[in-house]
Amino acid sequence: METLFAIVPLHLLAVAALVTLLAGTVKGAVGFAMPMIMISGLAAFMPADLALAALIIPTLVSNSVQALRQGPQAAIQSVKRFRVFLIVGFVFLVASAQLVVRLPQQVLFLAIGLPIVAFVGIQLAGWAPHVAEENRTRTEVWVGAVAGAIGGLSGVWGPPTVAYLTAIRTPKAEQIRVQGVIYGLGAVALFGAHLNSGVLRLATMPLSLAMVPPALAGLWLGFKLQDRMDQRLFRKATLIVLFVAALNLVRRGLFG
Repeated sequence: METLFAIVPLHLLAVAALVTLLAGTVKGAVGFAMPMIMISGLAAFMPADLALAALIIPTLVSNSVQALRQGPQAAIQSVKRFRVFLIVGFVFLVASAQLVVRLPQQVLFLAIGLPIVAFVGIQLAGWAPHVAEENRTRTEVWVGAVAGAIGGLSGVWGPPTVAYLTAIRTPKAEQIRVQGVIYGLGAVALFGAHLNSGVLRLATMPLSLAMVPPALAGLWLGFKLQDRMDQRLFRKATLIVLFVAALNLVRRGLFG
């Protein structure tokens, strides 16, 4: 614990836990956005690479819970259906993860913020792209590459993934499960990649482990909201929050 408090003072650790609780709640309700909220919120008061380290383990644990909520057999079927996306995303995630410690912090903020702004803006504008079945494999390759590259840099691969699942008109229940499977496998790759990159190491791992309990508490609350509340209204409110947070990251990337 001394190592943890040396990296993050107690009062900032409490703020980080609240950010993670919120991120877990949103994820439980809409199936995604936990890394986006965590990296946006935590990077406001700690270095970007430390914020990235903090989200890795809670993201891995929460995605595992989400993926298996409907049982392992359903999760396995989702892996088979989206195997092209997963393989391509894994390759690009591992490759781009090695650039995190070499990129200037402002570049990293822009790499995180700009894709989120674009994704949220498109969704709020009401545009819902559609992918024809005959173009699905080719589209999965491109979207998997983009999602993996962004994920390796920032721990955030939700926007292109959600856009793709929306474009192929995935039913709500399956979309929530598929997101858990895709993000969960991506989180495993992210964990391994950043053990190698040095972002997740002995000094930063206690911070990431400390974020697991608030993440799971938030996920439980979010599941309750998902089961009882109007999903569309809640998701729209989430997109607005993410849009503001992403604009702040872009501002920091441009102006410091």
